[in-house]
Parts: sequence; structure tokens; C-alpha cells
Amino acid sequence: MSKVRERILEVASELFYQKGIQSVGVDAIITQADVARMSFYRHFKSKEGLVLAFLERRDEQLRDWFEAEVIRLAPDPKDRPLAVFDLLAMRFATQDYRGCAFINTMAEYPNRADLVYQASAKHKALFQEYLARLLRDAGFSLEHAADLLLLFDGAVVSAVREGSVEPAFRAKRMVARILDIPMPPRLKPPSKLQALSRP
Repeated sequence: MSKVRERILEVASELFYQKGIQSVGVDAIITQADVARMSFYRHFKSKEGLVLAFLERRDEQLRDWFEAEVIRLAPDPKDRPLAVFDLLAMRFATQDYRGCAFINTMAEYPNRADLVYQASAKHKALFQEYLARLLRDAGFSLEHAADLLLLFDGAVVSAVREGSVEPAFRAKRMVARILDIPMPPRLKPPSKLQALSRP
């Protein structure tokens, strides 16, 4: 990836997440990235193309981060389905957290036929597959993956509304009940918790 394309994508990602996609115009991105308009359109044919690139990179970053950090937080595979929610609480505690970029995007692009909506929905499907793998490796039924995603997304929305980490732990208690296992203590972040690339 060229340095110019990377700079445009980094600036756009920050602005889209913090302000919303619809409220950020191409001019604002060009100005903040300090690139020529011709350079912008050389790398991205349209704002939609930039949005799709943002979502693709965000999907990869988020899933890679959860996969790596859940393993570090919970070395025993049996503990990982619940550890997802401890890690989610750590995300809620970050200063610039403003919810799930994909949920926010689907709210801005509610037409299910829209490529932007579909890219966001694809992330949720892939994340559910990740949760299913955690359940399988822990010896639980894969049928609960949709339940875990429902509680994950619900915790995200509640955390934005409440400005608190507690929704993650309420969701964790519900998952423990679904899986019929004792509620473990809250996990502390590892000493070198890898920061998720902003936004």
C-alpha cells in the first residue's frame, strides 16, 4: 500500500469512526490528510470505495485483535467464550470508544442491498464464525454462537448509552447461564495488552 493511500485511509478511518460516515465529506478527508484531490481519486474512485476499504481493514484489525488478545487473556480454551466479554469491557474503557463501527455503519446505511451495509453485515457473520470456533474449542454447542453475538452487540449498544463497562459483564453473566457454567471472576488485562489500532 502506498504511503498516500495509507494516510488517506488512516484519516478517513478516524473521521468516519468519530463523526459518522455520512457527516464526513471527501473535502474534509483531503484537507486533513494533506493530499491533492487528484491523488485521492487516483487511490479511491469514490467515497463509497473509501468506505468499503475502511470497513475491510477495520474487520481484519478487529478480528485479529480479538483472536490474539483472547488467547493471551485466557490461555485455556474452555475460558475463552467468556473471556471475549472481559476483553470487550476493556474496549469499552478506552477514552475514544463510541461503539461498533459496523453497527454504526448499518444504522447510517440501512438499505440491505447497499454494498456498505453488506460489508458491515459480512463482518458480523465472520465474527459469529469466530465465536462458534471458540465454543467448539471449549466443548460447547455451536448453536450458541448466535446467542453470544446477540449479547455482544447488545452490550456494545448499552455501553454507548450508559458510558460504562458494566454491560460487558452483564452479558458475560448471561453467557455463563446459557452455557450452564459458573460465573468466573473478572479477568484482568495482561500486562502488555496490545492496543487495537485506532479507531
